[in-house]
Amino acid sequence: MGKIIAFANQKGGVGKTTTAINVAASLAVSEFKTLLVDLDPQSNATTGLSEMFAPNGTTIYDVLIREKPMSKGIRKTALEYLDLVPSTHDLVGAEIELVGMLAREYRLRDCIKRQVKKYDYVLLDCPPSLGLLTLNALSSSDSVLIPIQCEYFALEGLSQLLQTIRLVQRHLNTKLDIEGVLITMYDGRLNLSKQVEKEVRQYFNGKTFKTVIRRNVRLGEAPSFGKPILLYEANSPGAQDYLTLVQEMLNRGNKKAR
Repeated sequence: MGKIIAFANQKGGVGKTTTAINVAASLAVSEFKTLLVDLDPQSNATTGLSEMFAPNGTTIYDVLIREKPMSKGIRKTALEYLDLVPSTHDLVGAEIELVGMLAREYRLRDCIKRQVKKYDYVLLDCPPSLGLLTLNALSSSDSVLIPIQCEYFALEGLSQLLQTIRLVQRHLNTKLDIEGVLITMYDGRLNLSKQVEKEVRQYFNGKTFKTVIRRNVRLGEAPSFGKPILLYEANSPGAQDYLTLVQEMLNRGNKKAR
């Protein structure tokens, strides 16, 4: 049974999708069978891998709302061990359409459960909000990975996310755990980055990854070429940081999904 990890933070611009894409690619090159599901109406994960797969029209919107099988939405990518379920802007309306549906918080879980057995990891890229799409992801997941950028308001709003996680743990998914907190956009030359890192590690005592994702021009360029950083510039600091992060995740005892 594959392990399902949600990548969530209701604050935008924290490197959430960049992290989802590059963790997925890093797991794939490590020969872990990985499925990345784009749950963000902005479709950034889909765009960030656009040169890696051939679209055929079926998206996560069709799976969640039109009740098409998840298998119809899965795309093979140029990486042997990486598959993708793409998104489009149609997903914008899904939040409203889900409201009137029976067991609305479990739509994704019910759609994905037959596919989980085929993968070592299923990664869910959540939208930058705490709406029904994110609730579906949290209700389906074994754990949640929280990226936090090294900026002044880094911890702003995180109490709301943590409260949502606690509510999900209490009422919807008792097995949900925090996979870890990841510091992104780190610049060791700046006192602000060092200060934010210190605050995050104090706030999330024991839950923060030792690995930090450094600011890197190549990392920012890669999505515009529709590739993960490993295929765009494998020797860049960004590529090395994500490989190190995945190794840390595996070393934490998550080598095979629960």
